[in-house]
Amino acid sequence: MKYLGIDFGLNNLGLSYAEGPLSEPFSQYHYTSQKKALEFLKRVIKKEQINTIIIGLPEGRLAEKVKDFGTRLHQQTNLPVFYQDETLSTKEAKQKMLEAHFPQKKRRQDHRIAAAIILQSYLDDHYKS
Repeated sequence: MKYLGIDFGLNNLGLSYAEGPLSEPFSQYHYTSQKKALEFLKRVIKKEQINTIIIGLPEGRLAEKVKDFGTRLHQQTNLPVFYQDETLSTKEAKQKMLEAHFPQKKRRQDHRIAAAIILQSYLDDHYKS
């Protein structure tokens, strides 16, 4: 099973990947429209042969946009889309990067680290070897 984790932001997508019980940061994508973001994700999904998509679900008003995006992604890929609570994942990603002494330029990639945290949380709850 190949998983794609997504940290959805209004302008950036953070992506992570897992083929077993451990998630790893994959990439970050800046987008100007959801259409372009969906096209990008479809290419990644095809290239990496993804089977399951996990999207971080925030609290508040952004949650509805995330669910709409997940629905559209499911409709275009026909892959299962699951949601994982992402409360504080970006804050945790920034903290971990500071602790690891990442240079400031690399800390701008916090969305892909947050995606890895989201996916790892899902795997910890659901992965069976």
